[in-house]
Amino acid sequence: MNIVEIRNFSFSYPEQQKKALKQMNLDIEEGTLNVICGRSGCGKSTLLRQMKTVLAPHGETEGKILYKGIPLAELDHRTQSQEIGFVMQNPDNQIVTDKVWHELAFGLESLGYDSPTIRLRVAEMASYFGIHQWFYRDVKELSGGQKQLLNLAAIMAMHPSLLILDEPTSQLDPIAASDFLETVKKINRDIGTTVILTEHRLQDIIPFADHVFVMDQGELLTEGEPGEIGMELKKRQHGMFLSMPVPMQIYGAVDSDLQCPLTVSEGRIWMQKYLEEHPAGNMYSQDDNRENMHHNQETGSTKEKKKKEKPVIEVKDVWFRYEKDSPDVVRDLSFQVKKGEFYALVGGNGTGKSTTLSLLSRIRAPYRGRICLEGKDIRKFSDGELYNGYLGVLPQNPQSLFLKKTVLEDLYSVIGGKKERRSQEYPIAMQKEKAIEGIVSLTRLEGLLERHPYDLSGGEQQRLALAKVLLLRPKILLMDEPTKGMDAEYKEELGKILRKLQQHGITVFMISHDVEFVAEYADRVGLFFEGNIVTSNETRAFFAGNSFYTTAANRMARQFFPEAVTGKDVVRCLMNKN
Repeated sequence: MNIVEIRNFSFSYPEQQKKALKQMNLDIEEGTLNVICGRSGCGKSTLLRQMKTVLAPHGETEGKILYKGIPLAELDHRTQSQEIGFVMQNPDNQIVTDKVWHELAFGLESLGYDSPTIRLRVAEMASYFGIHQWFYRDVKELSGGQKQLLNLAAIMAMHPSLLILDEPTSQLDPIAASDFLETVKKINRDIGTTVILTEHRLQDIIPFADHVFVMDQGELLTEGEPGEIGMELKKRQHGMFLSMPVPMQIYGAVDSDLQCPLTVSEGRIWMQKYLEEHPAGNMYSQDDNRENMHHNQETGSTKEKKKKEKPVIEVKDVWFRYEKDSPDVVRDLSFQVKKGEFYALVGGNGTGKSTTLSLLSRIRAPYRGRICLEGKDIRKFSDGELYNGYLGVLPQNPQSLFLKKTVLEDLYSVIGGKKERRSQEYPIAMQKEKAIEGIVSLTRLEGLLERHPYDLSGGEQQRLALAKVLLLRPKILLMDEPTKGMDAEYKEELGKILRKLQQHGITVFMISHDVEFVAEYADRVGLFFEGNIVTSNETRAFFAGNSFYTTAANRMARQFFPEAVTGKDVVRCLMNKN
């Protein structure tokens, strides 16, 4: 039996000729786990929000959506609230109370349940989700992973038949994301709740999906079981193949008649069999060829030269706490970043990474220690010096940068607005137009210029925020989770953009949970834990030295090729290419 049926459904945003969704037809079978994936801006989130009328964006619709055979528009608000649960991308957007226990009870209270029933369900959810240990804490004290788990538990307390999740792990670190998705799988497996999930992190969820739907430009491109989808995308040479699990990508890049692996453990078994059939792969000499395996490996002379250079960013003995009597969030932190270097900081939610970025951008000030930019104390810069062409800051929430009603107006606001072309101002107007055209092309914002920034997808908002920051032509670029919500294709584009910036001497400092992106593009990586960097190393040495906080490719291939940290590295090893 189908719990959701979508028939010839189309949707367009107000005053937009291009439809965001076009003639969508899909069936969701009851009790199944379904993944909807696609490029950033393909309409995934728009489609999910249409499945709960209170969240549906304003615009013109055609066709129909049926829930248990009944048109969704005919279902009353109470039934939808109780039976259709929805978890959003940003954990903070959904929390409405100040205490954990009250958040668990809030939905049940709103539906009018009696106190004994509320107490029973709250206790049940707290136990099932492992929340009992932080049951009485303030919500503001929770990490991002805990907040998202609380959102999920509060929804499940209402016993929904359908659970919809819109990129729920986009702001979680890899371990918290993996734990969260394990819980989602457990709900589907143990309770039988139907799950519809959109994700850009497909590594931990696609292998366990019953059905996968791939969208492209508002249309359903293909659907099927996980293994079928991967091979279909490869056959079509579609960009979404880059988003498939790493074992599948590695399998797709070599010639093999063995069964396609979906998980890391299946990948290890496949690789063992592949190397038995192709012994030449074992002859690959990592000592002779490791320099060719990664873009950021440097010669000894280059390293010595960089050591002698003065650091662009220098943090020395820095301490910070939010309130006088609160515990320290940053503790005795010291590190340096050289000119033109791409330094990435990784680590769990709530360890102090974003706080560190706020100190580097002078949004907050340490109570002890010093931060210097090119040898000058950050406190001695005027605001004009610091933020106009020197320091570019991309915050975790891109919406905090949006000021205008359209994307185009927002871009022009960075360079003084769009003025009429009077004769004496004509050259300036032309320069501005050229700058906007260039940045729109670079960040692939064509076709979105008349849209409201808040109507963009998460990945599109990230691209707009990046465009605004780059228009300032900064010497130092600070980024907090820039790949959040981006599809694999645009991540490659972003990586190329950052490399171009490095070639022009721009220094990049990034905080990220995206270990695959960091492994591919960063020069050095630091692991942040409890307010400090516990280890920092060149990218390859960093990931090859970690057992858990590393890439899927490294976990899959380390027993054969210990220094391979990306899927491309593994493929080179398997194909015996230098």
